[in-house]
Order: sequence, then structure tokens, then C-alpha cells
Amino acid sequence: MADLKSRVEKRLKGKVAIVTGGSSGIGESTAILFAREGAKVVIAARDVVKGDEVVNKIRGDGGEAVFFKTDVSNENDIKTLIAQTIFKYKKIDILFNNAGIELQKPVTETTGEELNKILDVNLKGVFYGCKYAIPYMIKNKRGSIINTASAAGVVGYPNLAAYCASKGGVVLLTKEMALDYAKHNIRVNAVCPGAIETPMIKRFISKSPHPNATEKQMAEMHPLGRMGKPEEVANAVLFLASDESSFVTGQAMLVDGGLTAQ
Repeated sequence: MADLKSRVEKRLKGKVAIVTGGSSGIGESTAILFAREGAKVVIAARDVVKGDEVVNKIRGDGGEAVFFKTDVSNENDIKTLIAQTIFKYKKIDILFNNAGIELQKPVTETTGEELNKILDVNLKGVFYGCKYAIPYMIKNKRGSIINTASAAGVVGYPNLAAYCASKGGVVLLTKEMALDYAKHNIRVNAVCPGAIETPMIKRFISKSPHPNATEKQMAEMHPLGRMGKPEEVANAVLFLASDESSFVTGQAMLVDGGLTAQ
């Protein structure tokens, strides 16, 4: 009976979760799913209008959420985000470091300023999120951190030099932190999506010389024959956030439609 009851209960009941980049795409889908599974969700993003829209969706669905304007490339913004979360909810159980940006350029065409911007958001944003959240997880004697990497952090892709470097860094940072904080019952994992139907991918496609052909090519490069949906990545993140993955840490979970299996 206990097992049956645990299956019926919401998987994140009573937990506090931070979702960066939570105003759209994978972050939005995950924030909504977390709330439906019982979490109190803190949405962090730069876009106040879209962030408030996601909060209203969650509240309209009977969930609990707040929005804090945050630029993850700014260390002080992240410190403030963590402090605001602790002030409101007294703890942090789950941190989903999801905010990210892309750049379509090879090394020789990438400026130092562009490289720094990509690293500041995609890699340093993860680093600082963990740096300031982990001490509270240590006090709580548990925690689950999920970082959004990419299939492009596991294998190389043309014309994505800075992006690949940043996401590869996220994968190895994830594994390193999993080792450092396992003794505190803190699990650290990453999700590595393939091409997912998000605003970022739409921008990527629109910048190409032949958008329709690019979209078709991106769909066909996955053995499943299509791009993924944000909800499909959110389901993987939920698994890693919940106690169902209690013996999983240091992993880079590919959610890529078979892309890297080729």
C-alpha cells in the first residue's frame, strides 16, 4: 500500500525549485511541470513580461510560483536570486540551471567579446548558480541540481565553436561537482538535448540562408525523424529532480532522439 500511495503522490511535493531561463522553451515547460508535481517554483529570467506570464499560468493551474528578474551572466544577480529564494521559502531543494544562448560561428570568426558572452551565460551562469545554492543544500543535507548542457557538449558540431565549448564545460563541471558533493547527499546531473523546438532553435533556423531547408535538415538528422519538444526534455529533468533518480549522479543524460547514437 505504501508503494501505491507513493506513486499517486506528487513527485516534488513540498520541494522548492529554482528554474533559470524559466520564461520560455525548456525552462517554461519544466517550471510548469515542477509546479504540477507539487514544487514551489522560483522562475528566474531576464524577460519580466514573459516570466510573469509563466507565473500566471502556474497559478492558474493551482500551483505556486514567483518570478525574480535575473541575468545569470551577472554573479550579483545570482547571489540575489538565491538570497530571495531563501528569504521566501527558507530552503532550496532543486536547482535547474537552464538559461543559455547560442552563437553560430567557427573559432576564426568568433570575437573575444562573443566568446565571453557565451561562457558568461552558459558556463559561468551554471557555476555561480551552484556556488551560491549548494551551501544551503548542504545545510538541508540534500539537493538535486540539473544543468542544461547539450548534445553539442558531447560531440562536436560545425560552426558552433563557443557554444560547444561552453556546453562541454557544463558536462564536465557537472561530473566534478557530483563527486565533490555526493557526501552531502547532493546529486548533480545534466540533460543534453538535441534540437528542441524552442525560441532559441527558431532564431537559429531563421538566421540561416535557407530556413526551410535548415529546419528540415535539423529534423532529419535525428533518427526519430523530428526535433524534440520542450515537454520531452522537461520530463527528463523531472526524473533527475525527483527521488526516483536517487541513485543517479554525475550523469549527462542525452535527450536527443538518437542524434549522438550515430
